[in-house]
Amino acid sequence: MMIKDLKKAADRILKAVKNKENIILYGDNDLDGTTSVVILKETITTLGSKILAVYFPDREHEGYGITEGALKKLKEFSPALLVALDCGIGNFKEIKLAKKLGFDVIVIDHHKVLDKLPEADIVVDPKQEGEEYPFKDFATVGIIFKLAELLLKNKMSNNLRKSFLELVALATIGDMMPQVDENKEFIDEGLSNIEDSWRPGIKVFFEDKFFKQYDFRQKISKIISILNVRDVQNGLPVSFRILTEPSIEEVRKIIPELQIKTEERKLKIKRVVAVIKLKVLKSTLPIVFEGGSDWDYTIISPVASQLCNYFKKPTFIFKKLKHESQGTVRSTYDIDSVALMENCKEHVITYGGHAQASGFRVKNENLEKFKNCLIKNTSNL
Repeated sequence: MMIKDLKKAADRILKAVKNKENIILYGDNDLDGTTSVVILKETITTLGSKILAVYFPDREHEGYGITEGALKKLKEFSPALLVALDCGIGNFKEIKLAKKLGFDVIVIDHHKVLDKLPEADIVVDPKQEGEEYPFKDFATVGIIFKLAELLLKNKMSNNLRKSFLELVALATIGDMMPQVDENKEFIDEGLSNIEDSWRPGIKVFFEDKFFKQYDFRQKISKIISILNVRDVQNGLPVSFRILTEPSIEEVRKIIPELQIKTEERKLKIKRVVAVIKLKVLKSTLPIVFEGGSDWDYTIISPVASQLCNYFKKPTFIFKKLKHESQGTVRSTYDIDSVALMENCKEHVITYGGHAQASGFRVKNENLEKFKNCLIKNTSNL
C-alpha cells in the first residue's frame, strides 16, 4: 500500500526530469521543511537533473506557507513545476495564483486538511479524505523519503539511504511527531549510524569538543536545537546551509556562532515565559493568549510549548507587527487547536497545522475578536 497520490507525484517529477522542465522546491523554513527540500534536491540531482531554485518564506515578514510575495519573485522562472514541501495545504488563494502564473503545483504536506483541498495538480497529505494508508503521523520529511525511494529505486545506494534517514530522524524528532510505527523505524535506523555520518553538516557536531560532555540523546537534542536557530542568509535558513555544505571546514566556522545564538535564544525564551506567567497566573481564562511587538519571532514556538505544558491550556503566542500578528499555537491533547481556530476563521487571515501545534495570521484590528471567539469556543468544549 502507498500514500495516496505519492506515485502520481513521483511520476510527475520524473516527467519533469525527463523533459528538462524548470523545477522549484518551496519549503517551510523549519527543520522538517528544510530537510525535505535537501532530500528531494539531492534525489533529483542523483537522477541527473537539477533544481532551478529553492525558496523558503520568511515567516515573520511573509507569513507561513506559499505567499503571494514569493510567487511574484518566482514568476520569472515560469513555466515550472513548483513542489511545495511541508506547506501549501491551506494556501487556496495562493495556489490559484500560482496556476495563473504558469506553475504546475505539487503539494506534499502533513498538516491537518481544512474544509477542502487546494486546487493543486497533485496533493499528497496522509490526512486528506480518502487516505487508506494506515499510518498518518509522518513528518513531511518521512513522506519525502518514501518519495525518494520511488524516484530512485535501485539508484538509492545504501550510503544515500543512511544519509537521508539521518535527516528524517532529526526532523521527525524536531517536529515532535509521535515516535511510533514507521516514525520509530525511521528514527531508529537514522540514528543508528549518525555518529559516523559522511555529511559534513552532521559529522562536525560529533567531532566538536563542546558535545563530548553530553550523552547520545542529549547530543541529538542539541543538534536539533542548533539547526533550529534563526540565521538566514540569501534567503536560506542555516539548517539548509549546514546540511548541504560540502566543506567540513566551512561548517566548523558556523557552529561556534550558532552555539552562542542558541544560548542567547534560551535566555530570551526564559524572560518572555516569566513575564507571561506573571500575567496568566492571575487569569481564569480557559486559554493563554499573549503577544508582544518586541518579541523575537523565532522564540514564540518554544514559549508557547513551555506555557502550554505549565498551564495545561491551549496557548496562543504571537508577534505583533505593524498591521497584523503572526502567531503559534500549542494545545493540550484533548483540544484540537486547528478545529478550535476553524470555529473562528472569519477573524483570521490564515491558520492551520497540527491538532497540538499550529499557527495563525490575524489583522491586529481583529485580535480581540479572535481571542473572544476562542474563549467562547474553548468554554463550550
